[in-house]
Amino acid sequence: MSAISQLAWVVADLDAAESALGSTYGVVAWTRIPEVHFGPDGCTHRGAPADFVADISLAYAGELQLEIIRPVRGESIYTEFLATSGPGLHHTCREVDDLDAAVADAIAEGREVIQAGTMAGMRFAYVDLTATGAGLIELAEIGSELVPFYDHIRARSEGRAA
Repeated sequence: MSAISQLAWVVADLDAAESALGSTYGVVAWTRIPEVHFGPDGCTHRGAPADFVADISLAYAGELQLEIIRPVRGESIYTEFLATSGPGLHHTCREVDDLDAAVADAIAEGREVIQAGTMAGMRFAYVDLTATGAGLIELAEIGSELVPFYDHIRARSEGRAA
């Protein structure tokens, strides 16, 4: 496993979060990805097929990816978080080379995977450590085809690309 590669917030207002986090972390520009659909063929929520939509905004602070998620519709760990905790820091992410092995290790340690799925070039699973006070950890297996996109987001964040 790698070190923490991402901090992620769940919010109701992307503009306000981008402004606050951008000034805090020195982000020049965010990259918004609207209406990302996580469907039942590629995502589960608490063990059942999921069907939800979220707006996502990405940036970088150095090597650390910053993600802001705004739930749009459908039930997910993001809507649950807003309902129970309000907007705020939601999870950290660690990139892994083998998601299946990392998930198997987490389950063997008695941890629960509460949401998992695929999206353009990656597979992910959220491991629930909230009972220990450690929150949620996203394990992400990033495909090589996603690296140029992330590099472009990093360049935009630093003002080196449009």
